[in-house]
Amino acid sequence: METEDLILGKAKYEDWRSIYHNVWSRPETAEYMVWKVTVNEDEARERIRRTIAWQGTHDAWLIYERDSGQAIGFAGVEETEPHIYHETGIALGPEYVGKGYGKQILCLLMEYCVSLGGQEFYYSTRAGNLASKALALSCGLTYQYSEQKLDPCSGKTYELEVYKKDLN
Repeated sequence: METEDLILGKAKYEDWRSIYHNVWSRPETAEYMVWKVTVNEDEARERIRRTIAWQGTHDAWLIYERDSGQAIGFAGVEETEPHIYHETGIALGPEYVGKGYGKQILCLLMEYCVSLGGQEFYYSTRAGNLASKALALSCGLTYQYSEQKLDPCSGKTYELEVYKKDLN
């Protein structure tokens, strides 16, 4: 799948270095996500193996910058009920935020869901993630509700906001 600036594709083992340096090793990227920072290259090589296995059976992809070919993030969706899709996370390395890439990714994910017969699309973000909330609104999603969640990495509670768009 492609946008003007990005390619979403399945991970390959050789992507471990760029995804590690651009995303997995970055605390500012992990801040609003439910995963821990990868602390060294050995962990990154193991993580790419798990990522490849996961992506083999899920609608999940690495995000590649078209110009550089580097893996700069990841994204995915899942069908939770017939014709109802949820994003399963969108992450970009900090150097790639603020370039319009998030909007390209979210719009592409929704188009993909439409191609699968999707009728509703849900997007969730932590209440403190103002850039993610702005992204949802800029793509035509509307706020639905909030719920308290427990972060399994930190053990702290946080407020999750859920947004929706009808795809018909």
